[in-house]
Amino acid sequence: MKRKNILFIVMDQFRADLLFGDLAQAAELPHINALMQDATSFRNHWSVVNPCGPSRASLLTGQYAMNHRSVRNGTPLDQMIPTVPVEMRKAGYNPMLFGYTDTPGDPRMLPADDLALRCYEAPMVGFDEKVEMRFEESLPWRKFLATHGYDVPTFNKFFVPQGPDLDGPTFYAKEHSDTAFLTDECLKTIGTMKDEPWFAHLTYIRPHPPFVAPAPYNRLCKGNDIPDPCPLDPEIAQHPLMIEANARAPITRFIQGWPDLADTPENVRTIRQVYLGMAAEVDTHVGRMIDFLKESGQYDDTLIVLCSDHGEMLGDHGGWGKSTVFDAAFRVPLIIRVPGGEFAGQVIDAPTETIDVFPTLLEFAGLETPTSVDGRSLYPLMRGQEPEDWRDYTWSELDFGEIPALPPGLPSSTLALEQCNLSILREKHLTLVHFNGGIPPMLFDHRDRGEAKNLANDPAYAGEMLRLTRRMLDHRMTHADSTLSSYAITANGPVRA
Repeated sequence: MKRKNILFIVMDQFRADLLFGDLAQAAELPHINALMQDATSFRNHWSVVNPCGPSRASLLTGQYAMNHRSVRNGTPLDQMIPTVPVEMRKAGYNPMLFGYTDTPGDPRMLPADDLALRCYEAPMVGFDEKVEMRFEESLPWRKFLATHGYDVPTFNKFFVPQGPDLDGPTFYAKEHSDTAFLTDECLKTIGTMKDEPWFAHLTYIRPHPPFVAPAPYNRLCKGNDIPDPCPLDPEIAQHPLMIEANARAPITRFIQGWPDLADTPENVRTIRQVYLGMAAEVDTHVGRMIDFLKESGQYDDTLIVLCSDHGEMLGDHGGWGKSTVFDAAFRVPLIIRVPGGEFAGQVIDAPTETIDVFPTLLEFAGLETPTSVDGRSLYPLMRGQEPEDWRDYTWSELDFGEIPALPPGLPSSTLALEQCNLSILREKHLTLVHFNGGIPPMLFDHRDRGEAKNLANDPAYAGEMLRLTRRMLDHRMTHADSTLSSYAITANGPVRA
């Protein structure tokens, strides 16, 4: 039987509540919403680690960050770890990359002067990089803009809103945007492959900041009823990590050309509006991809996986970016359409994690899951056969240290690099955030005030603090790297548990 195609789309910094949550009422996402009606949607889906590089390392290895240890943008990934592109080659696919994976090369495998060790946005080993579309380089796109008559600026001025307004458009037209260009390049390639199965990993940088969008997307959602951000509780604002997170990620970091931008309610609303427009632009081009599949007769021969690497705070709890502890930074969408449209319109609320995508792709391709993988295939959930031992919590991690170390004055500057990390365990009602290095924990009860109140020191929750802390320890012990520990060497050869 002929192998099926795989279209694996990853959006960057796309929050789940754009599709199922408060922001959905203001979002303009007709194509993704239409896909949801023809696919399975996972509404309780979480990134197991932030930011971009680590989250994609987990997505493409199926491993928790505590195992792959590519924990910061720029931290190399061990080249011996099984990955999506390497495993897909075993099924006969040539895994094509349109975009980026933010995977720094393993310095043990390369000479010190190799150019791959000069850029943390390098493609993961095993991918066939069809077009270089890295955020800080994107040389083919910049050349494309120049050939269309644009005066291409330097990177630090590339995304400055044009005109006097915060929601001014980009200097380039919508048909020449990075999102449009990347979609065009992908369609050019797969458009010539109708007679052979293909694997395309299409990774959109949007709606990742800087917050600016081409017209008309920059003001597409201006008249919509956009919810205000969740306020930051004054007590939580004094937590050491909150002090550090807000110092390292002020609003001005996410807008080019506005160095004195004040974090006012009006400016926050404008940025949220622009973010929705950026998401709408991505939606338009996801729609183009789906239209191509239908028009070319490949829609029912293609597995479509649409997800995000992580979320974006967008002013919630006074924060920006994704290097924090709150749900908005970790909860992401996942939509899977299997060939033929089986399971269409299905919604799954069981807890799922980004590490589950890899084993799902492996099952689709008829491949065995390596022992290194921490995730589990989502096919049983889609078939309505939830395993009795399916997880009832989700797990995420964040390393907030930097190399070189940050200047004095921030909590992380007083800790060893190995201590600058945290773990999050989320049950249905309770969320525990445990910090290394003696930083105080956080406990949220979503039946009460949720993330607006830290209950870690409330005597009434002392028992739950102990139970959840022990559960965290159990999780780490259970999911320690099992790449080789799942094997035994016997007189009859290797035996896998």
